[in-house]
Amino acid sequence: MSEVKIGVMGGSGLYSMAALKDVEERQIDTPFGQPSDALIVGSLEGTRIAFLARHGRHHSLLPSEVPYRANIYAMKSLGVEYLLSASAVGSLKAEAKPLDMVIPDQFIDRTKDRPATFFGEGLVAHITFGEPICPNLAAVLGDAVESLNLPDIGLHRGGTYICMEGPAFSTQAESQLYRSWGATVIGMTNLTEAKLAREAEIAYASLALVTDYDCWHPDHDSVTVEMIIQNLTKNAVNAQRVVQETVRRLVANPPQSEAHSALKYAVITPLDKVPEATKAKLALLLNKYL
Repeated sequence: MSEVKIGVMGGSGLYSMAALKDVEERQIDTPFGQPSDALIVGSLEGTRIAFLARHGRHHSLLPSEVPYRANIYAMKSLGVEYLLSASAVGSLKAEAKPLDMVIPDQFIDRTKDRPATFFGEGLVAHITFGEPICPNLAAVLGDAVESLNLPDIGLHRGGTYICMEGPAFSTQAESQLYRSWGATVIGMTNLTEAKLAREAEIAYASLALVTDYDCWHPDHDSVTVEMIIQNLTKNAVNAQRVVQETVRRLVANPPQSEAHSALKYAVITPLDKVPEATKAKLALLLNKYL
């Protein structure tokens, strides 16, 4: 049995998990470099989980600087099978209000400057990504949110997350374009994580925490940094409660996920033709198929 089956990726405002007990820090080296920070392994609801601050515990990494491959590889090396992502987003729809929670089920990729695959160097693989979020894990996450009856916080199951490059926010023209596409929220990180998690055969679901409306909204110019920080803080508190309840439910009834066999038919290159150095680099992902 793997040591840690559940991982949590903390985004803006969520740099630690106060409820973790028996905490230890793990410095994990990977073939893709160092993760964003030490992984924090501790007990939550009596279960060992791994927590990682996506931007570093002092928020020192731009979205394009986050070592996504190292982060996901490190989670995989601990045995993580379910990865919960908490992240701050802007809203593209009036009904997704600040402090609301969105569990997206689709992404649109607007990034351009970051590696988003483990493969290459003589090994070609094409994962299926029509459903980029594990629907079974997302359902557990949504049920956890609903069970908590968080006051004045709306839950939106499903929706499209625009993943932009950043670090600058959208222009008004871009914001209106994304709204015309029917997108729900906008952020800078989750699509890259979702792709890599799928390649690593980890079920992935995102808890998108709305801090404010994107710049399409007529009230956007009245939003202050202080208001955003207050919302980030409130979202972080709520996210920890949601994660705790989700972990409890996952332990009681871990769902099946197609992500757990995502590479079964994805690898195109005959493995006996793959360079030994590449096979060694990706052994953690490929061992069950070698």
